[in-house]
Amino acid sequence: ITRMNFTLWLLLSFCGLTLGQEGLPETEVTTETGSCFPDMCKFLKEFGAMKAKLEAVETNLKEKSEAVEAKLKETETLKVVFSAGILGDAAIGPFNTPTTLIYTRVITNLGNAYNQNTGIFVAPVRGMYYLSFFYHAGGEHPVHLLLMKNNERILDSSDHKTLNDGADNGGNAAFVELQQGDQVNVQLQPNTHVWGSLYSTTFSGFLLHQV
Repeated sequence: ITRMNFTLWLLLSFCGLTLGQEGLPETEVTTETGSCFPDMCKFLKEFGAMKAKLEAVETNLKEKSEAVEAKLKETETLKVVFSAGILGDAAIGPFNTPTTLIYTRVITNLGNAYNQNTGIFVAPVRGMYYLSFFYHAGGEHPVHLLLMKNNERILDSSDHKTLNDGADNGGNAAFVELQQGDQVNVQLQPNTHVWGSLYSTTFSGFLLHQV
């Protein structure tokens, strides 16, 4: 832009000198300038318009560049990771209706997207997430857990009642694309149970990348 301003100054100076020669005798003006000076002034006008357009383009590119840098910085710094277990050492259920399990013992909650009071994880951004749940249960009751997204089943894991098996362990996991604000929870189905455990009945997830 500095070099362009200098060039414009030279051209304006040249044009001013040229136009200043209008006071000279006609023969001198004809000899010195001929018919080129009107074209020069026209060129200067076009040059000025082009300069204004280039400055507008430069401003637009600068704004877009700053927006892209801000978005990249946001992507690099955004981290969402959570893992939680259920406090207590006792059976949970059976209940007569579907029940959201509330994992009250938070192991990690980077990004604060998991609510330990409701048992619900809320996606802070649209992206690809990895979600998993695991359980421990006694064999005297059936087990049936669903991983839910906005009241829609994503995964399930179950085991039937057995007389010879004293304990059951299971779980499931998946990569899931979530929209911002999607709610995910683990739901215990009616007439089934799990064992409350800090270490084996857990709900976890993390953001792989934004989409």
